[in-house]
Amino acid sequence: MEGVQNLPPHQQQQFMKEMENMQLKDSLSMYNNLVERCFDSCVTSFRSKALDKYEISCTDNCASRYIKMTQRVGLRFAEHQALQQKRAVEGK
Repeated sequence: MEGVQNLPPHQQQQFMKEMENMQLKDSLSMYNNLVERCFDSCVTSFRSKALDKYEISCTDNCASRYIKMTQRVGLRFAEHQALQQKRAVEGK
């Protein structure tokens, strides 16, 4: 992101819009994966319009685990990136 400050203002705006679009797509993709995974795992019958108690509990637990896993992966990725940046600075 340091290099963005060296761009002309109109290119900075364009770059930031692209970053926002990528973040939105990633968020929607994560949400869709969460819904698909938990629905497929937890909803087994279509006898009524509403979910039964087991399905509600299962989807709650599934969503919670998925979000925690995603946060953990994000944290590990950030740690890895920080370590790589530190090594790059030390190597100069």
